Amino acid sequence: MKLGIAIRSVRRNRLIVFLLLYRIKDKNSIKLVENSFLKMTINMQSEFFNSKLPRSATSIFSQMSALAVQHKAINLSQGFPSFPVDPTLIELVDYYMRAGANQYAPMAGVPALLAVLAKKIEHLYGASVDPGAEITITAGATQAIFTVIATTVRAGDEVIIFEPAYDCYAPTVELFKGKVVPVRLTGPDFKIDWEQVRAKVSSRTRLIIINNPNNPSTKVLAGSDLLQLEKLVRDSSIMILSDEVYEHLIFEQHVHQSVLAWSVLRARSFVVASFGKLLHTTGWKLGYVVAPPQLTNEFRKVHQFNVFSANTPMQLAIADYLKDPNHYLQLSKFFQQKRDFLTAGLQETRFKVLPSRGTYFLLIDYSLVSESSDIDFARMLTTEYRLASIPVSAFYSNGLDQKMLRLCFAKDQPMLTAAINILKKV
Repeated sequence: MKLGIAIRSVRRNRLIVFLLLYRIKDKNSIKLVENSFLKMTINMQSEFFNSKLPRSATSIFSQMSALAVQHKAINLSQGFPSFPVDPTLIELVDYYMRAGANQYAPMAGVPALLAVLAKKIEHLYGASVDPGAEITITAGATQAIFTVIATTVRAGDEVIIFEPAYDCYAPTVELFKGKVVPVRLTGPDFKIDWEQVRAKVSSRTRLIIINNPNNPSTKVLAGSDLLQLEKLVRDSSIMILSDEVYEHLIFEQHVHQSVLAWSVLRARSFVVASFGKLLHTTGWKLGYVVAPPQLTNEFRKVHQFNVFSANTPMQLAIADYLKDPNHYLQLSKFFQQKRDFLTAGLQETRFKVLPSRGTYFLLIDYSLVSESSDIDFARMLTTEYRLASIPVSAFYSNGLDQKMLRLCFAKDQPMLTAAINILKKV
């Protein structure tokens, strides 16, 4: 009886728990007190701490990669290359590290790299960019995206996001108390209905996020799409976050339509790019943002208190490496060969392959193979056949299941061959 009273009193004074543990000799009673203390602590935590992202958990990418490791599966889930980085680039990084370039870089980035990027942008898109006032080096594209949203979105602002969408967009908007307004595109062509987009715009619309080429759909925006976007925002205060990390991974007759080549759009846009995608160095976590001076100034106000600056020797090495345009102009051909190899192999399976127009992903439709949800099918494929993929429903806020999986073909030939052989058995 006294023990029960004491346990109920724990909520009023946690010190009692320790006194009881000191006085009580019975092991069962001690366990009872300890369990009560644990429950009380959990309750107290839930009372004073509310998650800012209650609907978010470990990403599907981490889950599937962990499952791949657990079952020794071929991992075509996460988007990272399985082949080595160019030794020339590694040697350049080594040189600058040994030369002593190991302290903080300037907050905006190493001037030599900013200058090289300005020349690259002018060469590709005909846009004259001030390297000191319009380009900022970031700790990867995701940090850049996070900082753009932190810079622009206030409580109650609406952000239009085209789905399927990269999974960091919506949680970041929610973190800054914005409202996500999804525009859902569906396969196989994922065509944008611009009248539908126009109907989503309101007086609260602050930002429109585009991803071109799109991960995971591989959709490449045409000039007509950017013309529609330009008409939509021309007489508004809406800003644009243009995620262009796959700008050099576009196939066949398709041409990358960067907002940097469209003056009306460029004046209100933050363009995000990635060195990880460009140089097969996803683990280096380096990217950059291009924006007009006024927007860049606001971006840097947030950036300086987030990461301040990015890796110094790698910036210097990349500046030297990118002086040769062939290092990025040949990427499309390189990855198209891998896409074609995987696509050809999948013709001998029961899966339907959707055209991959850009990125280093392709989608497969398994509706003729199984009626399972894409999450269940992806897990089964990993645990039973040892091939990891990503269910496309993970890229929709409402979990739209179209019986599709995403495969990454940024892998060496033996790995792609092994994946094809597995899928032939399914």
